[in-house]
Amino acid sequence: MNLLGIDVGTGGTRALLIDESGRVLASATADHRPFASPQTGWAEQKPQDWWRACCWAVQQLLSESGIAASKISAVGFSGQMHGAVLLDADGNSLRPSLIWCDQRTADEAAEITQLIGAERLIQLTCNPALTNFTLTKLLWVRKHEPRVFDRFRMLQLPKDYVRLRLTGEYAMDMADASGTLLLDVANRRWSKEMASATGISIAALPKLFESSEVCGAVSKEGAERTGLAAGTPVVAGAGDQAAGAVGLGIVAPGAVHATIGTSGVVFASTSSPIMDPHGRLHTFCHAVPNRWHVMGVTQAAGLSLRWFRDQFGANSSGNRDPYEALTEEAASVPPGSDGVFWVPYLMGERTPHLDPEARAALVGLAANHRRAHVVRAIMEGVAFSLRDSFSIFEELKIPVTNIRLGGGGARSPLWRQIQADVYGDSVEIVEAEEGAAYGAALLAGVGAGAWSTVDEACRNVVRVKATVEPHRESAQTMQRQYSTYRRVYPALRSIRDSYSSQTA
Repeated sequence: MNLLGIDVGTGGTRALLIDESGRVLASATADHRPFASPQTGWAEQKPQDWWRACCWAVQQLLSESGIAASKISAVGFSGQMHGAVLLDADGNSLRPSLIWCDQRTADEAAEITQLIGAERLIQLTCNPALTNFTLTKLLWVRKHEPRVFDRFRMLQLPKDYVRLRLTGEYAMDMADASGTLLLDVANRRWSKEMASATGISIAALPKLFESSEVCGAVSKEGAERTGLAAGTPVVAGAGDQAAGAVGLGIVAPGAVHATIGTSGVVFASTSSPIMDPHGRLHTFCHAVPNRWHVMGVTQAAGLSLRWFRDQFGANSSGNRDPYEALTEEAASVPPGSDGVFWVPYLMGERTPHLDPEARAALVGLAANHRRAHVVRAIMEGVAFSLRDSFSIFEELKIPVTNIRLGGGGARSPLWRQIQADVYGDSVEIVEAEEGAAYGAALLAGVGAGAWSTVDEACRNVVRVKATVEPHRESAQTMQRQYSTYRRVYPALRSIRDSYSSQTA
């Protein structure tokens, strides 16, 4: 049985084909056009570009693998979360999607909190109102683009829009819907109270499915565009974090993953919806029925290193990966970066600060510091920002039995070691670290009957390849550095508040 996972990310769409043993048979990726940022803190992408990329990636995968489309048993989806895709009555996109990292909706988030009440909001949705969540984006469009909103009839999230184009069916899974602020997360259903209070029609919210449930099939048009066989079952899938957790085998309570992609996530599986009364963590439905997860998010994790690469470049020649060149430089610097700190708030911050106005900073530079110090400081700063989530786990008594790494932070040997030292714990690397597309393929397998449950799928195919232990002296250094790191944000905020009061 061959299974296809499709991940609609921020930078591109990836198609991945596996067999029942979990072996990767083929993959292909198509880049998206860079997201538009018309104003500071804004981030938009055109949904039609995701569909274009999906079609190309699937066609390329089929061509390169030589596997007939008829041999693919099911398709699963994952994708970037929170993006608001507003569709008209005919299923056409009304405007570019405000994606997950868009920060323009601070006023709408505050209005929701005032309208519902902070405590009641967490009772209803398990989460506070944040600028990232989909509901705030809908309210922004209603306020600033009323003519567009008047034509709004159906909400989709990024991967759901692509699946709609493939199948012709409106659907959304519990895990991804958890990030809309319209889901009763504890009871896995749309919140009528939230919809009514904010004036969003329940009719505009699609039918909900568990992640491994079949919600449609490849349509004739979808087959013509992608090369897949018409009638191939398609499961609901999950947002990229829940799907990525499945791909890493993070499904049982106590299992945790730390993933560094464009954003950074620390994700812990739980048997019940554990709520942080301060709203610093997200509490979402897992891609496993009757299971939940808590999640801390760093807005600009891998984005920090990408930003540095794009703005300041790397000394590399030929076809060498520029990230390899940068991390090789960084490895020449001792742990602690000789006192240089990076706070990665390029796109505001979620965990633990809930501050869309937070800004990044490079602190502690001296004349003897080289680019290598800055690169290592960026890598350490991202790890410190993820460590903040572990600190909250400790506070809420959320168990952590094992930590697995994902994303770019799992592929870089230096970043693996930095994370083990910063977390002060061993970290595991799995054999097939293929990201959310791999988890989407496993969910497709459950839907197709290759495995009876998601737990069974993970037990059968997810295998640990290596364990990285913290270095004792380095871990002690990182603990001291982390204590200092936590003092940087309050200092930056004090400066910002002082400046704002002087210019008001």
